[in-house]
Amino acid sequence: MSEQNFAGNARKSVIYIILVATFIVIFLRLFQMQILEYEFFNDKSISNSIKAIEQTPLRGVFYDRNMHIVVGNVPAYTLRITPAEYNKKLNRTLEAVIGEEPGYIDKILYENRIYSKFVPIRIKRGIDFKAVSWLEENAEHLPGVDYIVEMQRDYPAGIRGSHIFGYTKEISPKLLEKYKDIYKPGDYIGYTGIEKAYENILRGKKGYDYVLVDARRKEIGKFKDGKDDVPSIKGNDLVLTIDEDVQRVAEQELKGYSGAAVAIDPKTGEILAMASAPDYDLSEFSYVTSQDYLKKLFEDPKKPFFNRATQSANPPGSTFKLMEAICALNTNVIDTNTTFTCLGGQTFYGRYFKCDARHGTLNVIHAIEHSCDVYFYNLIYKIGMDRWYEYAKKFGLGQVTHIDIGDEAKGFIPNAEYYVHRYGEDWPKSIMASLGIGQGEVNVTPIQLAQYAALIANDGVTYTPHLVRGYLTNDTKKLVPFSFKQINLGINKRIFNIVKEGMYLVVNGSGTAAGIKSKDIVIAGKTGTAQNPHGKDHAWFIGFAPFDNPKIVVAVLVENVGFGATYAAPIAKKMIEAYLEKDKFQKDEQMEQKNFDNNLMGAKIEN
Repeated sequence: MSEQNFAGNARKSVIYIILVATFIVIFLRLFQMQILEYEFFNDKSISNSIKAIEQTPLRGVFYDRNMHIVVGNVPAYTLRITPAEYNKKLNRTLEAVIGEEPGYIDKILYENRIYSKFVPIRIKRGIDFKAVSWLEENAEHLPGVDYIVEMQRDYPAGIRGSHIFGYTKEISPKLLEKYKDIYKPGDYIGYTGIEKAYENILRGKKGYDYVLVDARRKEIGKFKDGKDDVPSIKGNDLVLTIDEDVQRVAEQELKGYSGAAVAIDPKTGEILAMASAPDYDLSEFSYVTSQDYLKKLFEDPKKPFFNRATQSANPPGSTFKLMEAICALNTNVIDTNTTFTCLGGQTFYGRYFKCDARHGTLNVIHAIEHSCDVYFYNLIYKIGMDRWYEYAKKFGLGQVTHIDIGDEAKGFIPNAEYYVHRYGEDWPKSIMASLGIGQGEVNVTPIQLAQYAALIANDGVTYTPHLVRGYLTNDTKKLVPFSFKQINLGINKRIFNIVKEGMYLVVNGSGTAAGIKSKDIVIAGKTGTAQNPHGKDHAWFIGFAPFDNPKIVVAVLVENVGFGATYAAPIAKKMIEAYLEKDKFQKDEQMEQKNFDNNLMGAKIEN
């Protein structure tokens, strides 16, 4: 055999071997795909012919303490586009249908370009029924376009609760990156207030309906008759601590002012009402918020987004005198026989500090009743800066209360170290006189003063202020309560009784809040008028009722108006009445029913 023939046969053999090997590889691969991995590829094939329709869960609703719905849900329609299937030539037609300017859809799609083109993008929420009808009629000509029914927030009770309830809005790219396992583009998330603080309880869990689609992605029926559908799980409902009626009164009475009002049950720390003025309309945030409305809020010099109840730190004025009295009594610096004489003012370390009257000789009880500045100028010097600071902190002043919606200002309580740092070792001790009446550099928030008043009313024991009692289970609707930390000052009840006697006389004697004395409810309290270098004084009032068994504590701040007795105290009185008179009415009703039942039982026995 020639070398040429041998080489030719060798090449044929190599080619034959390659072809045989190739066919063997293909055969083995087909065997693997069709026999060994049949289920995997069958499922993958099916997935190309089915479409998962996301079912947004209902968000949990809010009940007030009397089980009245204060934040609910109402249905709304949302237009969506799946970019992989969508033809941008439809932009202008769709924009006209949903009432948007040219370029609107392109802008939304561009903002969401970083996400999978197979994920539906929410284009507009709250489209009207006319638009939905048009989408239904033209569905076969709108590839990649659909709509879903979602829920938007509703406020059936008519109370605003802007700074309590908070609002939801579309998740930001930053948050989406953080919570990408939970949320998708266009999802709504709690951004402020209770909506934010309890987001994980309220949001629920998404569900999915699977439908068969043809080559054009048109729905042709349910996949497996819906057997593989995953139902959404509704978010849990929250039971709040607020009383709808007290909240309504607080909001109404603060209209036209800048300020805040907080009411607390002193035994539990439950917040009965918390209002901040000015506020804003949460219904404007329930879906698509008008840019004009947002601009108006942001440009308002009174800052309606600012929660004055938890974030506005101001001098507390004479309300601070109660803490001083408790400190002095508990450390045996004074007793009820200790007196100071007020002649209308007094000089301390070379500076003259005035009082608003010549009160004469007073003990601590009557010094509280008449809010005598001279008494408390003297008292802070007897206490000393260190003890004064220690007791202010003990009452939670100048520090966050840890209220369950967060976003709190700490305020500020100065100590000797602060003044040494600022002025040196020989800092001017005359500063202490101003601190003794709640002026100068001391700053507290309304929520701090409400907690402080609750501690006084309940003899030094209360709980962390909170707005939510717990959540309801979806199946049994039983309340699962949250627990909150107890605060116990460890101060003898006798000390509080002395101070409360002075607070009683403030309202029911000849004190500074005698104007709110009530025939039906015994209120005790303390006014405060805090100097404001930028305008009129700020008005404060803290109080509680009934005197012998406190069920409600109120702290009210009205900014830039004048005296606490004139502006803040009447608001507190109306809030107290709204709560206690309703309580009395309910008890009267129960008693009448009991008497009726007893009479009926007696009549049956006689027969």
